[in-house]
This record gives sequence, C-alpha cells and structure tokens, in this order.
Amino acid sequence: MKPLKVKLSITIDEDIAEKTRELAELDDRSLSQYINMVLRQHIREQEKK
Repeated sequence: MKPLKVKLSITIDEDIAEKTRELAELDDRSLSQYINMVLRQHIREQEKK
C-alpha cells in the first residue's frame, strides 16, 4: 500500500521553481515527484548528522 500523500501549497523563488521544473523533466518525473525525492534525500542526509 502506498503511503498517504498530503496536498501542500508553498511559495518559492521563481529561479528555483524554473530550475526544479527543468531537473524534474530531465529526470522524467513530475514536479511533485521530483520535489518529494529531493526532500526525502535531504532529510536522510540530515538524519545521518
């Protein structure tokens, strides 16, 4: 069973939004999937400290 998803609205800088869209497309992921993946990696790295 997939984990539950939470709808979230955030505001980010335009340059960050554009670069994130580009990276998501290069990785063949939706923007939402890409942001989730990046945040998950960041959290794992922070937990190792």
